[in-house]
Amino acid sequence: MDTLGPRIKRLRQQANLNKAALARRVGVSDVTISYWESGAIKQIGHERLVALSDALGCSLGELLANPAKPSLPRVLVLNAHPPVPWESRSESIISLPSELIDSVLPLHCYLVTPGAEQHFDHLAHGDLAAVCATSTVSEPGLYVVEREKRIEVVRLDTDTPTGGGTWRVHGAIQAQWSLA
Repeated sequence: MDTLGPRIKRLRQQANLNKAALARRVGVSDVTISYWESGAIKQIGHERLVALSDALGCSLGELLANPAKPSLPRVLVLNAHPPVPWESRSESIISLPSELIDSVLPLHCYLVTPGAEQHFDHLAHGDLAAVCATSTVSEPGLYVVEREKRIEVVRLDTDTPTGGGTWRVHGAIQAQWSLA
């Protein structure tokens, strides 16, 4: 059973990254990476853990849990520039139970959080959202859209004109959790 520090080092080496390259991807110094790997820094904030798992190409579960334990779903990082992260990731799908979303059937979604320095209306830094991939507006609610080569989170109604031109719907937010 390895602790977080050796696990970070093992995953970094598996990803063929040196400390400096990993530090650039996560947005910290290579000294911080050394402290994490040695265990000198034992607590890493949620934002850094998400960035670390994304940079290492692993799920948060794999980063935080022992490999023998089942892994948690990967939290995808939403950035203001296309593409949306779920377009190329089918392994990150989670099933939301019908009780959680007031639906007859469970929905298959992705867990998403805004990336560092990313700002979205209706989705604050540190929030988690369950997003179901869709290209249509089936009911009023929050949607992840691409407009003028930027990803945005907007409230749409079924009669909001989104087709053609500058709009493209990528997903519907089904549930949201906030740190506050």
